[in-house]
Amino acid sequence: MDDATEAESALDRRFVAGDERALAELYRRWSPVVFTLALRSLNDRGDAEDVTQRTFVSAWNSRASYDSSKARLSTWLIAIARRRIADTFQARAKVQQLQAELERITPPGELVSEEIDLSETLLISSELQQLAPDAREVMRLAFYDDLTHEEIARRTGMPLGTVKSHIRRSLTRMRGRLEVNRVAS
Repeated sequence: MDDATEAESALDRRFVAGDERALAELYRRWSPVVFTLALRSLNDRGDAEDVTQRTFVSAWNSRASYDSSKARLSTWLIAIARRRIADTFQARAKVQQLQAELERITPPGELVSEEIDLSETLLISSELQQLAPDAREVMRLAFYDDLTHEEIARRTGMPLGTVKSHIRRSLTRMRGRLEVNRVAS
């Protein structure tokens, strides 16, 4: 076994053992490749940043399942990145489907109401409180401060893709809970 192969094997072992420095080294080495793959696939910088972040988080959380006899660590990371890219495409399709459904159910002219319903305002406020802290902050900035995704990303320091993901997941969760509340009432 040559020195490069031995060094790679040692990095693999350190990573699987939970050495955060090994994770940092892998990130430095492979995040540009993962990011480029995601950017070329998704054509959106924010989504590519989010995929890169989620790829390494997934790799770290599932590091015990990595088997160096089946694939090199770099191959395993790229496989995870491809799954995260597919997840992003699937999430985009769901958002588009939800948007189309909302437009079909409520024509754009009917989205603005003249009166403010205090009970709905309180219900939405209550739903926001049930979100995780980061998601709650993103939603508060989006709805109450009327900031764009980019402005929220700058203000919070989160990647744009993460902001979009928080909003998408939060809206889906809130919609589901609000539909359950309407059926129950």
